[in-house]
Amino acid sequence: MIRNYLKTALRSFQKNRFFTFINLVGLTIGFTCCILMGLYIQNELNYDRFQQKGKRIARVIMAYSFGEKINKGNYTSTKVAPVFKRNFPEVESAVRMYQSGRIVKFEDKVFNEKKFMYADSTFFDLFSFRLRQGNTSSALAGPNKIVLTETTARRYFGNTNPVGKTLLINASQTPYLITGIIQDCPENSQIKFDFLASFSSMGNIQEKTYWNANYTTYLLLRDENSFTSLQNKIPGFMKKEMADQPNTYVSFELEPFTKIHLYSPYPGFEPNNSITYIYIICAVALLILFIACFTYINLGTASSIERAKEVGVRKVLGADKWQVFWQHIGESILLCLISVVISLILVAMALPWFNGLADKHISYSALFTPLNLSFLLSVWIIVSFAGGSYPAMVLSGFQPIKVLKGLFRNSSSGLMVRKSLIVFQFMISVFLIIATLVIQQQMKYIRSKNLGYEREHVLLLPLDQKMLENYPTIKTELKKQTGILAVSRAVSNPTLIEGGYHMRSDAMPPDGIVSVTASPVDEEYVRTTGLQLVAGSDLTQQDMENADELKHPENPAYQFILNESAARELGWSAQAAIGKKMFLGDDRPGYVKAVIKDFHFRSLHNKIEPLVLFPSSWSSQMLVKLDGNNLSLAITGIGELWKKMVPHRPFEYRFMDDAFNELYESENRLAKVLSVFAGIAILLACLGLLGLSSFAAQQRIKEIGIRKVLGASLFQIVKILSKEFILLALLAFLLAFPIGWWAVNRWLQDFSYRITVHWSVFAITGISTITLALFTVAFRAIRAARSNPAKSLRTE
Repeated sequence: MIRNYLKTALRSFQKNRFFTFINLVGLTIGFTCCILMGLYIQNELNYDRFQQKGKRIARVIMAYSFGEKINKGNYTSTKVAPVFKRNFPEVESAVRMYQSGRIVKFEDKVFNEKKFMYADSTFFDLFSFRLRQGNTSSALAGPNKIVLTETTARRYFGNTNPVGKTLLINASQTPYLITGIIQDCPENSQIKFDFLASFSSMGNIQEKTYWNANYTTYLLLRDENSFTSLQNKIPGFMKKEMADQPNTYVSFELEPFTKIHLYSPYPGFEPNNSITYIYIICAVALLILFIACFTYINLGTASSIERAKEVGVRKVLGADKWQVFWQHIGESILLCLISVVISLILVAMALPWFNGLADKHISYSALFTPLNLSFLLSVWIIVSFAGGSYPAMVLSGFQPIKVLKGLFRNSSSGLMVRKSLIVFQFMISVFLIIATLVIQQQMKYIRSKNLGYEREHVLLLPLDQKMLENYPTIKTELKKQTGILAVSRAVSNPTLIEGGYHMRSDAMPPDGIVSVTASPVDEEYVRTTGLQLVAGSDLTQQDMENADELKHPENPAYQFILNESAARELGWSAQAAIGKKMFLGDDRPGYVKAVIKDFHFRSLHNKIEPLVLFPSSWSSQMLVKLDGNNLSLAITGIGELWKKMVPHRPFEYRFMDDAFNELYESENRLAKVLSVFAGIAILLACLGLLGLSSFAAQQRIKEIGIRKVLGASLFQIVKILSKEFILLALLAFLLAFPIGWWAVNRWLQDFSYRITVHWSVFAITGISTITLALFTVAFRAIRAARSNPAKSLRTE
């Protein structure tokens, strides 16, 4: 019987090649998209799942305030970990961590290593990174000890054993003893490093204050159910700890480690994703699969009239209803199996492209885990039954007497089902097109918005302590290079400034402080970055010397640059602020020298807040403004000068544009993914419409022949065949319009600065959808209208 069913299925596929091709293409694309997106979603959901104690680990979030507004961030001082471990029985262990780029040298090999991390010796108490060589209890115990990942060890030492050897770190070339080799960090881990050094290597780290919050602290709780009880104790404990600072609020919140990657608003060592985007991608994958299934159901039910006599004969010869039903379910299973096999081949071919699109490193072998194979098997069976059961029930329910007498017609209920599925297919496509257009418009708005600074043609170069000692000479030589307009140094470039401080005016009482973001700069920062002075004058070299903490350790004199928001926060207009005395933090008294126009020093998700720029000898990067005439020549010249003046570190740079784009990495990725899959969705919808319009034209071929004999024009016939489908596409647009409007406005709420969804988005979507539907239907309608009526009427 199975052999007979197989023969029948293959004959049916061959007889209806065109419709089989449409179904096969639709299902294959649907399965391929579903598999690719499934691998991506699994990769995201499995972040940090390898951490055996992950459910007991908490990241500490600092909350502080100098006034009404409470600021929060994923940073703490070095005091939190030891104090919490001593005072809270819920805490079993704790680790402090810090990540920063370092220069690493071994013999003649010198690299600027970006994934260089410091951690307490308790690191291995919390995290499940396996040491291949070395001892977990002593590997990070004591200063100047370091552990390398397996890949890093091979890069520096080849196949020789590096344990016991030393690496020279940073410009000071401090020797670090290699005490172990650790497994490479998994791809789906928020903690990734190439070098893991002992936390005590950073110097005399003391538990003096809850400020100086530049580190990340993780706690290991004794019980995964202790989060709530510990969290409830922290505010009261911190109130006692901060009793000597009555006008300052400091507390801490616990963030479950397993929730950080997808749920946290605070970035970690690796960029976070959003669970919202995972839901969106999951929905898109399912919707595309639904479109393919609906096409299959539509063509199956529409073609039922063609197979009615076959079913009638089978029933007359003794086949019962369930035999006919399982025969057609078998055809569905076979067609879906062929689609799955082709999809697996396409996934292997498309995975490198998809990894580039999603910025992932998913391997093809990840598909063949027992869990994924079970999921794939389930999807195959579900789609086979979901797509084939309704057509199978329709066919198995035919009455053989009516069929063989030629009295059978498609039912009105079947027609209504097909129309409903067409509408739903185009609703999905319209929704995805609206979402794609709005996201792209928001990203265009972000790229084109005047942010208040110039990010084009600005190079960002690293700046270490050894370079700072020779900075004036380096700066002078750089400015002699062709194509360089300005050179500056700072801690932060304008794309992202995060330093948390407090300030007050001279007229405010000592306890009247307000929160502010502040950043150290030099006298050319404003010029190099294109910030606009509203009042006052820029910093000078004399201002830099007066504020030099090394030259004037007792009484440095500060001149401040405020943005307009900071001036308003202190109760001043831009002009009135000039010359006013103010205090930044507890140890920086000075005077306002200039007010600059507000600019976006964070992403457009955030509102512009008060900002203070102040002179300081403390810097970590150089900003080099180029004229843009010959970038490659200018960069080559800088590289040659770098080799002469900065021989201790390799020449590496990036553009400020790249730093800006990193702020919107998730949004850019979502826009790319939606653009691709919205196109696939509309392609599948049109493919299904092409099949149905072809079948409709085929069913009305005699009617078309009669109309042509009676004088109907080509346009009239095309209009008759197309009208119904165009109305269905229009109905789909009208139904999808409010859903799309609601969804995109919800997404835009995450941005403090955003576009207004214009009516043109919906007009473009509607016109595009109806035009595509019209061309799709008209393509087959014109072919039918041009057919020779003599052939179609020959049998009458």
